[in-house]
Amino acid sequence: MTTAALTAGLERIPDQLGYLVISEDGVLASAGELENDEHTACVMMEMVRTASRFRLPGSADPPFKRMSVILDDFVYTVTVSGQKVFVVKRQNNQQEPISI
Repeated sequence: MTTAALTAGLERIPDQLGYLVISEDGVLASAGELENDEHTACVMMEMVRTASRFRLPGSADPPFKRMSVILDDFVYTVTVSGQKVFVVKRQNNQQEPISI
């Protein structure tokens, strides 16, 4: 699969600050604030491996498809598809709670 095919939709995500496409072999594609960010790639892959161990008894389904890591200023959205992990760093546009 070409890099363009891997990243086709990632460039169009609103408030996107950067992205990583990762496999077990390493980073396949990266851009923006995550370009060549091997450290973040390793941390995200370790989180995916850890979360993948939490299977429900008797379930053949993967334990999750998407995971969010929410910080004050930005959010990492991690999606597992096939043998690839897609990480998108987005601006965290938290809204204040509405007081009535």
